[in-house]
Amino acid sequence: MSVQRPRSSTDPLVLTTRARLRISASVACGTVAGALAVVQFILLGRAVDGAFLGGWSLADLRPGLTWLAAAAIGRGLVSWVGEVLAHSAAGVVKVSLRDGLVAAVLRRGPRRIADERAGELTHILVGGVEAVEAYVSQYLPQVALAWTVPLLVLMVVLALDPLSAVVLIATGPLIPLFMYLIGGAARERTRRQFVTLSRLSARFLDAIHALPMLTAFGRAADESAAIARASERFRAITMSVLRVAFLSALALELLATIGVAIVAVEVGLRLLYGRIAFRSAFTVLLLAPEFYRPLRNLGSAFHAGLAGREALARIRALNTEQAGATAPVSSSPSQAAPPATPPAVSMRGLSFAYRENGPPAVRNVHLEIPAGRTLALVGPSGSGKTTIARLLLRFLDPDAGVILVGGLALDAQDPEQWRRRVAWVPQQPYLFHGTVLENLLIARPGASMAEVERALSHAHAGAFVRQLPQGLDTPVGERGQRLSGGQAQRIALARAFLKDAPLLILDEPTAQLDPENEQAVRESMASLCAGRSVLLIAHRLTTVADADRIAVLAEGRVVEHGTHRGLLAAGGRYAAMVAAYGGLR
Repeated sequence: MSVQRPRSSTDPLVLTTRARLRISASVACGTVAGALAVVQFILLGRAVDGAFLGGWSLADLRPGLTWLAAAAIGRGLVSWVGEVLAHSAAGVVKVSLRDGLVAAVLRRGPRRIADERAGELTHILVGGVEAVEAYVSQYLPQVALAWTVPLLVLMVVLALDPLSAVVLIATGPLIPLFMYLIGGAARERTRRQFVTLSRLSARFLDAIHALPMLTAFGRAADESAAIARASERFRAITMSVLRVAFLSALALELLATIGVAIVAVEVGLRLLYGRIAFRSAFTVLLLAPEFYRPLRNLGSAFHAGLAGREALARIRALNTEQAGATAPVSSSPSQAAPPATPPAVSMRGLSFAYRENGPPAVRNVHLEIPAGRTLALVGPSGSGKTTIARLLLRFLDPDAGVILVGGLALDAQDPEQWRRRVAWVPQQPYLFHGTVLENLLIARPGASMAEVERALSHAHAGAFVRQLPQGLDTPVGERGQRLSGGQAQRIALARAFLKDAPLLILDEPTAQLDPENEQAVRESMASLCAGRSVLLIAHRLTTVADADRIAVLAEGRVVEHGTHRGLLAAGGRYAAMVAAYGGLR
């Protein structure tokens, strides 16, 4: 029996229990700080009334002033703790978002993620997630405080002076109403700003990668001018966002000031005619700004959190694209992991199209890789060779058909466990910006130095690695820029040796190599393939002559299948390809 893997929510802002508790604690601290402010102003009103109208001595004032100082210190301390808790919750959320986003990108696989621009994804992963901090640490707590603190102040004012409470009730909702009215314009401008910055990041990164080619063809100045124009568009959009934010902040401050002024005028007039006691009037005047303060803070937090909300929308889109794409996982213990010995792989009726209703890249493919044997795929570009490799790596899932590994369906096995049993050497291996050793240990982080040296020796890479300036600790540069094509390919082969996986996929490993490097890589491949099940995608026919079986693909179909000698004797497409290539010894 099989069960579906639990799906993650498409909403990226799923607060963990720890984050929820910290945000709740931050709101509680803010409410306590508001209550201490009320106590502080009540004590201040009492002290002023007693000192100027009640004839109190310093001894009479001392207890009240002591409690006033304690309330002020407590208010500052509690406010600080609340901010620390809010930022701590934001830190937890950012870690969770980054983990979820990286997991979503990895689940999509290299083929699907190739549709995204690396610069834009980097901006979302770094800048976008950072923008969420203001949304979590400022906006979310302030939404709750905009209710609790004004209600607390309103209850105290209602007890002291009901008329002033009516004024607060009438003027207080104007601030949220105004925020609602300007929210649409501010949100649209912030969305444009975020999208523009993402595209600018992608354009800039693409330009850096293409800088050698742009320089070679004399187009660097044109690209620089294009980036300058894009930067100017971003500057204009950013200024429009700031303009709306500053104008709305001015309007919110004006509304709050008008509300306080109305309270001050009506309290002052009634105090003048003896309709209200001085202590109550003075306390109400002190409390009126505290009624509007959380609402003003909410307005500021609203603008600060808009960028975070736009980043969340983009992250949500990435997660939604992946939702439901995870393959079912068998609950049977016997299918928990693929076999450790070289497996027999059977592909039955495989079909796959990269676009819905588009032409299939492979159609009704039937192939077998016997355990411990090598199957080579040959054919023109676009015939479906790399697509079959991607299906076997589970970067793609077939539209029809099934892949059996040791008699078990591949789509019923956990993709991560399966890939740990597969070594993949692509045509252009990716070397990360790190040392030679770090790039090797990606295959098996716990490998010893003796195992690393042995893998380098098997890949005929030990000699040139020792000649590097720092040996294994030599940085290779992003994408292995400091190495030649043959050196990078042998590092990739050494990585495959170090992984020691029972299934090996070689995707045109000798393409774009000179004859000398090709010979060294072929010798390494022969040693690597021994005792493993191998899928070999050939670019040069000299690499397939020793394969146990050869399949010829054309337009996504298997048109010929057999041994090297048998296919030559049949005189079909393979024989014509060999003849066009110049013959094989």
